[in-house]
Amino acid sequence: MRGYRAIKYTLFICCYVLWVVSAILTAVGIYAKIAKEKDVVDTLTLDPALLLIIVGSVMFLITFLGCFGALRNAICLLKTFLGILVAVLLLQVAAGVVGYLFTDMVMERTEMLMMKAIVRYREDHDLENAIDFIQKKFQCCGVESYTDWSHNAYFECSDTNPSLEVCGVPFSCCVRLQNQTVLNTMCGYGMQQLKEGPAAQDIFTIGCLEKIVSWAKNNLLLVAGLTAGLLLLEICMICLAAAQISRIKKVQQLKKEIEIQSRSERKDSYWLPAFANFDDE
Repeated sequence: MRGYRAIKYTLFICCYVLWVVSAILTAVGIYAKIAKEKDVVDTLTLDPALLLIIVGSVMFLITFLGCFGALRNAICLLKTFLGILVAVLLLQVAAGVVGYLFTDMVMERTEMLMMKAIVRYREDHDLENAIDFIQKKFQCCGVESYTDWSHNAYFECSDTNPSLEVCGVPFSCCVRLQNQTVLNTMCGYGMQQLKEGPAAQDIFTIGCLEKIVSWAKNNLLLVAGLTAGLLLLEICMICLAAAQISRIKKVQQLKKEIEIQSRSERKDSYWLPAFANFDDE
């Protein structure tokens, strides 16, 4: 019984923590979606708020099945939870294998997705903040280079472009000086007109795709550790769910055997007095 309780409540605690996290993600996504304007982009790949809502909702449903199934010993819910986890684990492994075997195709798809994000810049505040964060964090600009910002309508290098930011880049591309307290949001104006050498004095000229790949290679142990930790957590939850299902089935089988034995004993008790009287005679 102690081992069964340990399995049961360990699974419940793991699912409950992830359930709370998923609820927070969903709430943040809903709040961000409500706060947006109605005419902003509404696609899964380019809308961080919509992505948070979908991921949070899926996690909420899966972890709820695990929580309620573990707490109430519901085999049906636990089997559903187990099946979903196994499917997610297999999809993750398959995605990793495909990404390793078709690295060039994955890089092309990623580049296309990032270029679409640049085109949609200024149309979605969440997407704009995400791009600015990435460019500041990795000290990069654009996808392959700072000239990629010409694909955006606001920064396009064209004589017919009425924007004040024509042929410029966002301020998140700018190199911040030491002890700089006031942020110059106009520091990227006209930078696409300069060649890479002169422009590198004021802005980051290397693309974000190259910087992110370089960061992943330099921090391979961290990336591998986080990936392995996530997979290990899923495997542990799968093992716990399978163990609890096995224990519940054993208990149910034991109860059936006890009921059958008790019924047979009752039948014998009905017949024994009659046979006892017959022997006395």
